[in-house]
Amino acid sequence: MRRTLLALSLVVLGSMDAASAAMVARPVQWTDHGVTFKSVLVYDDAVAGKRPGLVMVPNWFGVNDRAVAKAKEIAGKDYVILLTDMYGGDIRPTSEAEAGVAVKPLYADRTIMRQRVTRAFDELKAQEKNAPIDPMRLAAIGFCFGGSAVLDLARTGADLAAVVSFHGLLSTDDPKLASQIHAHVLALNGADDTNVPPEQRAAFEAEMRGGKVDWASTDFGGAVHCFTEKEATSPTGNCRYDDKVAKRAYTAMRAWLSESFATRK
Repeated sequence: MRRTLLALSLVVLGSMDAASAAMVARPVQWTDHGVTFKSVLVYDDAVAGKRPGLVMVPNWFGVNDRAVAKAKEIAGKDYVILLTDMYGGDIRPTSEAEAGVAVKPLYADRTIMRQRVTRAFDELKAQEKNAPIDPMRLAAIGFCFGGSAVLDLARTGADLAAVVSFHGLLSTDDPKLASQIHAHVLALNGADDTNVPPEQRAAFEAEMRGGKVDWASTDFGGAVHCFTEKEATSPTGNCRYDDKVAKRAYTAMRAWLSESFATRK
């Protein structure tokens, strides 16, 4: 009887522990150049100890429920993620047409993109007092448009260990900025992504070499654009989720981040 009661107690306590473990998704807001940005800080509050902090810039649809779910999945027990609003105000695109309008000014004037993603990085560092962030292990990851944004963050010379771009455009408005890069740069693209043609890849490689950057670029065979975006369910076209490639890309990301963080100790 005592053993039965003990077993039941352990089950109940285990259930209580599981129930208390939850992913935090806390709003983080700031105003810059008269624009208010509404981002989300994501981490597992049941994990003890500090962990790396990541700026995460989502695809061109910006901060929405899908992006928050993705941030939670990536953060897990390993990272604190600032899911970053790059548009500000109440701009939340719900269609490709709206997303195109929202993102156009940032590609047209890359100084704005760099300004906004730099402010997001500053906000991540400021969250150290509110979240279990290790200030010696900071990085940035981005998807599609977000990949372009985190590459631009690296080009500002920001003091972060690494950036990882997933199916992002590799172009820049100023290749000479690469000489300022301190971060280890990893670009992950689909080999058949028509948004990133061979000449753009070649220019990126030349930029990285010219800037003497610690970099790597992987093209996944058979993959196109959007290969980590689960909602990209079309069986054809240049925007398509690929579960196998997404898993490989996330494995590459984690290995790259771990190595980059280790070199900063």
